[in-house]
Amino acid sequence: MELARISHQPQPGGAVPRSGDWLRSLGLGDWLYAAALVLGAFFALQQYGASMDVYDKGILLLHVPILMAVGWHWKAFRPFLAAVAAVSLASISLYQGELARAEQSFLLKYLISSQTAIMWMSALIFMATAAYWLGLALRSDFAEKTGNVLTWAAVTMGTSGLFVRWYESYLIGPDIGHIPISNLYEVFVLFSLLTALLYLYYELRYGTRRLGAFVLTVISAAVGFLLWYTFTREAHQIQPLIPALQSYWMKVHVPTNFIGYGAFALSAMVGSAYLLAERGVLASRLPPLRVLEDVMYKAIAIGFAFFTIATILGALWAAEAWGTYWQWDPKETWALIVWLNYAAWLHMRLTKGLRGSMLAWWAVVGLVVVTFAFLGVNMFLSGLHSYGSL
Repeated sequence: MELARISHQPQPGGAVPRSGDWLRSLGLGDWLYAAALVLGAFFALQQYGASMDVYDKGILLLHVPILMAVGWHWKAFRPFLAAVAAVSLASISLYQGELARAEQSFLLKYLISSQTAIMWMSALIFMATAAYWLGLALRSDFAEKTGNVLTWAAVTMGTSGLFVRWYESYLIGPDIGHIPISNLYEVFVLFSLLTALLYLYYELRYGTRRLGAFVLTVISAAVGFLLWYTFTREAHQIQPLIPALQSYWMKVHVPTNFIGYGAFALSAMVGSAYLLAERGVLASRLPPLRVLEDVMYKAIAIGFAFFTIATILGALWAAEAWGTYWQWDPKETWALIVWLNYAAWLHMRLTKGLRGSMLAWWAVVGLVVVTFAFLGVNMFLSGLHSYGSL
């Protein structure tokens, strides 16, 4: 894509103009979107309120203004949200309150039950990765646009799959039902979705699809692990929550944490592209170094903010569950290492003026640190968080 198209200004269909009073820039479509969110929240309360406690209802209502702001700022998010709602509700209606319908209904069995939707997500991610690499190699706008469409389709199917899995858990039994972010299978789906959505935002924000090949590669790696874990451990089976996870804190701590992980993974892949471009590899096909550096910085800044919030939420959860905010458990210790790593990265950039390949290498190595904190601790160390082991 031509360098002239790469800009720090919002692209059509992207962010709302940053005018003095941005509320005045909102049009009829923006307010209709807001109204749809409010109506959707009341519908969810009416249909599923009996299965919610006060914290669930509070989290649901809190998401209305959050999703409203996201949709106002990023208009491409709206059709995605509408598609997720449509697919999820269609799947739920086909169940007719019976889990056995998953094998009886053609659409559920082959398209929109939780497991089939997540398998479709996996296939679409692999196809999107191939399309982005083809676009990068051949300078093909068509291939890159195909990668974009496939990625949107993947996150739509995956997000719908998680919502339907949530419903399926209640069909197994009211005491089994829980939000699907409680084991490695579910959080790998969550990681893939959040990383892809973060990338799609920056793709539109900077008007370039040339980073898709890099970012979708790390998502494909996560999906590859997800498939291995599914078929070797039958991890897709819905299991009851263990006592340690039966807390409302899980519903806010885990998603916040994985926004951080997704942003850090995005920054590492952009850092990889920076290092290649700096050495003349694909330099004419990738965005300018200043753009790559800016995306890398913003991804780490967002990731650090959410990871900080997640760490605080985790400490509050620990105080409630174990009577202390911090126990130097291996998971907690490595979470602190991750936090200190990116705090130092931001400090060196903002106060010391560090730029260039050093920060790119640091971002790439940071992904290794994050991966060990996420997976390595579960595999090689034991502690209070051992319930997440492989």
